[in-house]
Amino acid sequence: MKITIIGGTGHVGTYLVPRLVELGHEVTCVTRGGRAPYLPHAAWASVRKLSLDRERLEAAGRFAAEIAALGPEAVIDMICFTPESALQLAAGLEGRVQHYLCCGTIWVHGHSVQVPTTEEAPRAPFGDYGVRKAAMEKALLDLARRRGFPATVLHPGHIVGRGWIPLNPAGNFNPGVFAVIARGQTLTLPNLGLETVHHVHADDVAQGFVRALNARQASLGESFHLVSPAALTLRGYAERMFAWFGRKPTLAYLPWEQWRRTASEEDALETLEHISHSPCCSIEKARRLLGYQPRYTSLEAVTESVEWLLENKVIQT
Repeated sequence: MKITIIGGTGHVGTYLVPRLVELGHEVTCVTRGGRAPYLPHAAWASVRKLSLDRERLEAAGRFAAEIAALGPEAVIDMICFTPESALQLAAGLEGRVQHYLCCGTIWVHGHSVQVPTTEEAPRAPFGDYGVRKAAMEKALLDLARRRGFPATVLHPGHIVGRGWIPLNPAGNFNPGVFAVIARGQTLTLPNLGLETVHHVHADDVAQGFVRALNARQASLGESFHLVSPAALTLRGYAERMFAWFGRKPTLAYLPWEQWRRTASEEDALETLEHISHSPCCSIEKARRLLGYQPRYTSLEAVTESVEWLLENKVIQT
């Protein structure tokens, strides 16, 4: 099959493109710049690479035509962030492609109500990113149901893997949190550390896209969560990371308004966003309809990332 991937050199694309090539697909990778994938792989030698500025071409109303001109049978869109962008591309691909797979986010759910959250849960997103992604999902699935546009939306959790700083046990991306743990120092968490985060390894996200592509009839007009088998509480996450470093857990807790004064403004905002969502998502639908089976638990995915951070001295112990 001829497959075009938009945004194919990112973290997921690093694993997705080799998977597709090894399955015998003809792959074109569309990116805005010349960034190399996170990990080398021989498969990239057979990939057609094309540089297109999506934002500029969309503003001119030409992006969809450029993608359609490549003659893809399937399009995998890793970098669509608005319903307007999705619908413009869909209009140009309608009747010309067999499958359009778009990357969403588990943040389309907003606050968790009943956990684990299923794909059928009512949407109540908040924050610009979640709101836009939810609107994008709705637009595509409405188009699929009303007009038969062959869309599938896949919602990853907090993506991790080598070359990537993982969301840490304090709910932000400061690698210094892992250094505190590695040294066996006291780590202070907000509230009681019982909010949740839900990671996923980038290769498991890639697996989910491939399975949705292969199970086309089951995936058309549907959305799926792509996360690890289970979410982690901040406290449980921290305790396991202390153990991984061979340290006894030393934790303290502060109410949110006090805790936020112990962090930088950027870290505090990131933590607030993550603990406000506290995602915990079900993968039962993806398992049942796609055969999705994540290879990594949350901790396994995170520790692979942390090993890379240690090797590259991003974490100073």
